[in-house]
Amino acid sequence: LAWAEHARPVAIDTEHSVIGFEIRTRYGQRLKGRFPVFSGQVQTLADGRQQVSLDIDARHAQIQGYRRYTGWLRSEQFFDVRHHPMIAFRSAPHAAGLAHTGGEVEGELTLRGVSGGIRMVVDSSECETPGYDCPVAGRGTVSRAAYGMDGWQVVVGDRVTFVLQIRLHRAAPS
Repeated sequence: LAWAEHARPVAIDTEHSVIGFEIRTRYGQRLKGRFPVFSGQVQTLADGRQQVSLDIDARHAQIQGYRRYTGWLRSEQFFDVRHHPMIAFRSAPHAAGLAHTGGEVEGELTLRGVSGGIRMVVDSSECETPGYDCPVAGRGTVSRAAYGMDGWQVVVGDRVTFVLQIRLHRAAPS
């Protein structure tokens, strides 16, 4: 995602960033959740490309306004936070201008101890320095069955969409 060209990683500003998810019930209801506890960084590689990493604490996952759904979300039937408290995302190296132009970023998602591919679609940005002047927004969808989240199939659809709005710490953008 096209942010500052630094040799050292730039930390994601967790106070001003949002990592969430959406799941749909079989009745057409869209449940929106969020991960309030996470960390991450953007690393500029020697060749100028960038790579994003996120570590998400699933133990704090929540669906606001739905205590029962939040409990199920954390249970063995979904994120199984007792055995797999962390979710990790690592992007493949990508062009530094992606946050301006928008586009797709391939990556690896590790969820419930299972690693699989995820394609994130990054929105184009109109601001001068995406990540600093405005959030970099993106989304990617996975099959929950591919990660062993097969509970409540009668009620909840198979797709989980991760939604990101990322800001970076102002450590001297270029």
